[in-house]
Amino acid sequence: MQPSNLPNIAIVGATGAVGQTLIALLEERDFMYNRVTALASARSVGRTLQVRGQDVTVQALDTFNFTGTDIAFFSAGGSVSEKHARRAASEGALVIDNTNAFRMDEDVPLVVPQVNATVVDQRPASNIIANPNCSTIPLVRLLQPLNDYTPINSVVVSTYQAASGAGLTGIDELRRSAGRVLSNAGDADTDNTKFSDPLGFNLIPSIDRPLQTGFTLEEQKMLQESRKILGIPEFSLTATCVRVPVLNGHSETAYIQFANAVDREEIVQTLSQAEEVIVFDNGPGTISYPTPRFLKDPNQVHVGRIRVNPDDARGLWLWLIADNIRIGAALNAIQIAETVTSQWVH
Repeated sequence: MQPSNLPNIAIVGATGAVGQTLIALLEERDFMYNRVTALASARSVGRTLQVRGQDVTVQALDTFNFTGTDIAFFSAGGSVSEKHARRAASEGALVIDNTNAFRMDEDVPLVVPQVNATVVDQRPASNIIANPNCSTIPLVRLLQPLNDYTPINSVVVSTYQAASGAGLTGIDELRRSAGRVLSNAGDADTDNTKFSDPLGFNLIPSIDRPLQTGFTLEEQKMLQESRKILGIPEFSLTATCVRVPVLNGHSETAYIQFANAVDREEIVQTLSQAEEVIVFDNGPGTISYPTPRFLKDPNQVHVGRIRVNPDDARGLWLWLIADNIRIGAALNAIQIAETVTSQWVH
């Protein structure tokens, strides 16, 4: 393929955690492109980034014209996407957006390629494709094959979400908070801004803004997004989302109630055959599990603690972990781009 036939790419939020990971994945996955443009806010303009060994100077998003850009990855926060993503789409770029800005819009597909790639068989009229929430993506990648095995009636989820879910500044805040505890600097974190309470050696059972229902927006996202991705409007899911003092890697427990009794070995086999999933299982009577600090492969969903409820053979417990910056954001976005470039970009 000649360079003129390859897509021109823009990365909005190129200096952030997801933007930097997108740049790394372009090389890791040998994603073919003609040109990469790095975009960010005014404070980052002029910085030099390395992209496949080439120097790329960060440009200002506010004044950038997306004409001639084929794919624009947006990873700079919802307010930035709300301001600039539809402008980029109107100027001809296919926007792959990593924020919550457009996920539930009717004219915007919400895509996990391993689950519902067919929804982007044709280019959306909006010119925008949304990337789901970082906790929703790994969960639906397991729910879809399990629902194919036998229908799911309901899911109860608890998440244990790492500091990196709030970006590089979230990681920095956790390090400072933990440092204060270790140095006996007192209970108060005077520079606490990313989290509602100090996160060092702590758990915070509230992520994103509270809703009138008593749930948080993060918990509502998991329900709404799962329904849209799975294509099941009445899908029953309820969640509690907790921020934990882990640098990177979101963990989840899921209790899945099926319509029929399930067989544990058949469940293990079903998940083992799922795309890009690593199953931890040493057989009945053993406890096998991944941990966020020691993931085998950050590009795979990891699942363990697979067990059928002994009092209800329709009930199944799972423990799952995924790298939230990769699978939960940058990798899913790249896989969306790979899907569409193979079909209809150029």
